[in-house]
Amino acid sequence: MKAQPDFDNEDEDLYEHYAFKVEKGQQPLRIDKYLMNFIENATRNKIQVAAKDGSIYVNDSPVKSNYKVKPHDVISVKFEHPPHEHLLVGEDIDIDVVYEDDDLLVVNKPAGMVVHPGHGNYSGTLINGLIFHFENLPNNSSNRPGLVHRIDKDTSGLLVVAKTEHAMNHLSNQFAEKTSKREYVALVWGNVEHEEGTVEGNIGRHPKNRLQNTVFEGDDAYKGKPAVTHYKIIERLGYVTLLSCKLETGRTHQIRVHMKHIGHTLFNDERYGGERILKGTTFSKYKQFVDNCFKVLPRQALHAKTLGFEHPTTGEFMNFTSEIPEDMSQCIEKWRHYAKHQENL
Repeated sequence: MKAQPDFDNEDEDLYEHYAFKVEKGQQPLRIDKYLMNFIENATRNKIQVAAKDGSIYVNDSPVKSNYKVKPHDVISVKFEHPPHEHLLVGEDIDIDVVYEDDDLLVVNKPAGMVVHPGHGNYSGTLINGLIFHFENLPNNSSNRPGLVHRIDKDTSGLLVVAKTEHAMNHLSNQFAEKTSKREYVALVWGNVEHEEGTVEGNIGRHPKNRLQNTVFEGDDAYKGKPAVTHYKIIERLGYVTLLSCKLETGRTHQIRVHMKHIGHTLFNDERYGGERILKGTTFSKYKQFVDNCFKVLPRQALHAKTLGFEHPTTGEFMNFTSEIPEDMSQCIEKWRHYAKHQENL
């Protein structure tokens, strides 16, 4: 399937309007089922209501939900309500502020909190909390108050937020020019071969699953944007490895995509297939152990641990570090005990 959604690759399914071109090999499939594979958080009922309202078009003609898509069909979807991310409402949400001055603040985002409102997440986001607690935050180029960069919903860790226009411009330039420092801790499937290495590969939307990104190489490299991730082993834990990952670029899902690309998908990363056993034995006790790890850490094992940047007013280079959260620490400890037990057998 070839798709041209009307949002940029840097965003993550933010809008209510979509456009798709069906690939030539597509088998006949009801359009409501087809669209569920490519529109995040859209239920079948919501899609059926959109079809009933005449909001789903194929080749410029409205269709019902039982229409079967065919190769080369051009599909457009417009849900009946306008994009909610433009209707920002402040909410009294607790924010873990680790540093604040007149120019900026650094927050420690918990796993499960969405950074900015978007499709399926119109409240309870970090931005909803920010605009409640802080007045007159400057908008970035996407009209998101205070936001210099973002991390995924189920990734925990540090973010810097700008409080002035000068800080927004200065900090944004640092991220664009790759002078900021960002280090993540990731638990990945498999025993990573090299002690350290670099993954380079252009990242763009996956051509068959629009909820994922992927690496494009060779003649297809133009389909993605350049991305560079440096990794170093922190600890080998048998069938999984604990890594330090440092970013040169900041593409959507970058570490998740790059690690999968080299054969080491993040532990319990459901979107990229890490929520099933990818390495290990066939013993039922091992399966039970892994399931227990999944329960302890019900998200991808990724934490934005370190953040560094030059202060926009003082010029001082500032470094911040956050502790690995409890759920991820417990999971790592379980693997540590398992690895030691295996060594003693």
